[in-house]
Amino acid sequence: MMAQALIADMLTPFWVSIKLAGITTLCLLLLATPLAYWLAKPSRRAVLSRIKIILIGVIAMPLVLPPTVIGFYLLLLLSPTSAFGQWLAAHHISPLIFTFEGLIIGSIIYSLPFYVQPVYAQFLRIPKSVLEVAHLLEPNSFRRFVSVALPHARVGIILGSLISFAHTIGEFGVVLMIGGSISGETKVISIAIYEQVEALNYDTAHVMSAVLIVLGMVMVTLIASISRAISK
Repeated sequence: MMAQALIADMLTPFWVSIKLAGITTLCLLLLATPLAYWLAKPSRRAVLSRIKIILIGVIAMPLVLPPTVIGFYLLLLLSPTSAFGQWLAAHHISPLIFTFEGLIIGSIIYSLPFYVQPVYAQFLRIPKSVLEVAHLLEPNSFRRFVSVALPHARVGIILGSLISFAHTIGEFGVVLMIGGSISGETKVISIAIYEQVEALNYDTAHVMSAVLIVLGMVMVTLIASISRAISK
């Protein structure tokens, strides 16, 4: 019985991490792909171009800020005492802190630059002549996006998805701040390893870490292979 409980304690955080990474990556595919396309499109108005530059800088903030800083402000934003938290309460929506849904919001924000940057770069690589011909043949902007832009950016989308998935698997600071350590709900693998080390259960921490290392090597190999394909 003790062995089964130990295995469950090891497998549950892995499942939570994989589920979180999968949902986060899917949300980024649906939400951040059109955002990257809009950012890459040339703007005729100088004001709009400046807005895009500022937005690109804001999106890139998780690359330079400590995860705990982002987690701290997300904790304040999602707390029941904030304006957003009070709005949720007024609409009979449960608070998002220390919930899996809150983890998803934090992971999307923290992984956003890791997805947007490679996809944005691929959209920029689409020849201007291709976009001009597509504009002449297809007046509908959404259809142009689906039939022309997405196929040309598929490598960047795959690369961004892999990077975002791998990055979310390894999250620690953000998820700890806004999710805590609720077993089966918000305790991801990085937090589980930290708790095992705190409890001096080094053998269990070694096993969990070894699985993450193997998974990380697989992801890095895939990312490197796709990056090499891009450079050809």
